[in-house]
Amino acid sequence: MFRTAASTKLNAKKQKGKGSAVRGGVVLLLLVIMMVGYYYYLSNKANQSESKIPKMTVAQELISRDLENNYPPTPKEVVKYYSDITRCYYNEEYSKEELEQLAMNARILYDDELSANNDWSKYIMDLQSDITDYEDKSIRISNYSISASTDVDYFSEDGFDFARLHCIYTLSNGSTKQPVDEVYLLRKDDNGHWRIYGWNLANNVTLEQ
Repeated sequence: MFRTAASTKLNAKKQKGKGSAVRGGVVLLLLVIMMVGYYYYLSNKANQSESKIPKMTVAQELISRDLENNYPPTPKEVVKYYSDITRCYYNEEYSKEELEQLAMNARILYDDELSANNDWSKYIMDLQSDITDYEDKSIRISNYSISASTDVDYFSEDGFDFARLHCIYTLSNGSTKQPVDEVYLLRKDDNGHWRIYGWNLANNVTLEQ
C-alpha cells in the first residue's frame, strides 16, 4: 500500500500523541511516588518525635492530677485516688521529691481536722518509715477493691454530711496474699468536696444499726 503525504503526517501525529501520553503517565507516576514517599517521611518523623518524649511514670501521672480543678466528685473516687497513691508508695519507683509531692496530694484529700492532727514533718517521716518496713518485708499492695457506689453509706450528724465505705487491700508477699479490709469515713466540706475524715480496720469499726 502506498502512503500519501497526508497519511504520513497523520501517523506522525499519532506517534507524537502516544509519546506525550507515555511521558504524562510517567510524570504522574513519579508524582504519586513522591507524594507517598513524603507521607511516609512525615509519618516516621512524627513517630520518632513521639518516641523521644519520655513516658510518665505512675508517680508522675498521679502527681500531675490537678486537684484544684479536677477534684474527685464522689466518696468512691476520693478513696480510689487515695488508694492509687497508697499503692504507688509501696509498689513503684520515685524520687524523694516525688514522694513528698504524692504525700501532699494525699493530704489535699484530708478533712481539715485530719490534716490538723497530722503534722507534716511527722507525717512524712512516718510514711517513709512505713514504706521502708514494707520493702524490708517484701510486701506489696497487689490490688484493691472499693465498695460499689450503691454500698456507700451516707448519713448526717452534727450538721455535717458523711459517707462511709469499705476498701479491701490485697497485700502480697511472694505467693502469699492477705486481704485487709479498711473502712473510710468522709465528710463533705463547705465547697461540696468529700474529704477523708479518717479510716480504720473493719474489725475495729462498729456500725450503728
